[in-house]
Amino acid sequence: MSKLQNRLTNNPTASEILASPSDHEGARKNLSDCLAAIEQYEAEVHAFASIDKNVSVDDAPQGLLTGIPIGIKDVIESVALPTEFNSPLYENHQPVRDAACIAVLKAQGAVVLGKTTTVEFASLGRVAETRNPHNLAHTPGGTSSGSAAAVATGMVPIALGTQTGGSTIRPASFCGVAALKPTWGLVPTEGLKPYAPSLDTISWMARSVADLERVLLCFEPLEQIPQLKDVLRIGMYRTPYWEKADASTRSALLETVRILESHGHIVEQVDGPAGDEELNQAQDTIMHAEGRPAYLAESLQWPDELHVDLRGEVENVKKISPTRIVTAYDYLGSMRPAMEQAMSGFDAWLTPAVPGEAPAGLQSTGDAVFNRLWTGLHVPCVTLPGFRGPSNLPVGIQLVAPRFKDRHLLATAASIEKMIKDG
Repeated sequence: MSKLQNRLTNNPTASEILASPSDHEGARKNLSDCLAAIEQYEAEVHAFASIDKNVSVDDAPQGLLTGIPIGIKDVIESVALPTEFNSPLYENHQPVRDAACIAVLKAQGAVVLGKTTTVEFASLGRVAETRNPHNLAHTPGGTSSGSAAAVATGMVPIALGTQTGGSTIRPASFCGVAALKPTWGLVPTEGLKPYAPSLDTISWMARSVADLERVLLCFEPLEQIPQLKDVLRIGMYRTPYWEKADASTRSALLETVRILESHGHIVEQVDGPAGDEELNQAQDTIMHAEGRPAYLAESLQWPDELHVDLRGEVENVKKISPTRIVTAYDYLGSMRPAMEQAMSGFDAWLTPAVPGEAPAGLQSTGDAVFNRLWTGLHVPCVTLPGFRGPSNLPVGIQLVAPRFKDRHLLATAASIEKMIKDG
């Protein structure tokens, strides 16, 4: 077993790291452990766009994340390190203030250890050089590739990503870590380079659900502390895209159902509301329609240097008409309450996170087929690790719930996480 594989097998959970002493000595040890992991594994994995090796925890304020090192996807502006968006157009770009989400986490005591890699502008263009730590010949997923790889290897216990299609849930699933895409609008996006503002969501990854919740609480959700019943009621939703799920994903979901039922919980096969087969197409329409103004300034400033795929967004190569955009907005607006009505009475719906294992190679970051619909619906999503495919690569499952039920979803996910670990 290589040192990297041994690290993935024996890496302590983030909850163990965050539960360590919050005094300066404990915080310094946490930081030292992260820096040691970076020294040992970063040359192979390439999870970071930049690292602040001089960062100190000594002046971190007391809060939910006191002294905890975090990684920040490099489309989120920070004052401590450059924000380059993996674009040659922004080489050495240094913002003058932190994005709002970073300011919140720093106020809670977190320290920014590094900026994690991304696909260019978290959308199209250049793909990061990041590798899946479970097999360096495979993609870690995108576009939050570096955040997933950094958490998986213990280089940071927590890393921020973003999701506009499937850019948090997919790489977390491929790299075998937990992740939360919260309800759209719950986390401030000021300071995030936009792609599609009505979809863009600041998300995060960690090694346990407890630590996902720790970050969520930093953003002061209005939802009260959930009280779960002794018996969970889970809906098994295959989605209209079930044929895209390979044997490893289907096996992961069926094994989760078996585990739940063996613990006395209720799992029911469920259907979405009529018309749910159009959810992915509507999300795709809106994403590319909003991508046109997102890169208009760059196309005018750097008409020859802007990546051809990004120029294609501005030039509307997909020929998306105003009528089609309005139809997509109105359709998703009607489907959000319809889907939540279907979810009523359930603690969560269980659904695929990814089609299967991470694909071989680094150019394709995988398919967001099981993520797009939920991003378009604005609902919270959690992915949990615990399963493997035929190549012994991680395959995650996904749990979803109605909008602004993030804490209830995480409480449900924590219960299921324990059951999966216990078998």
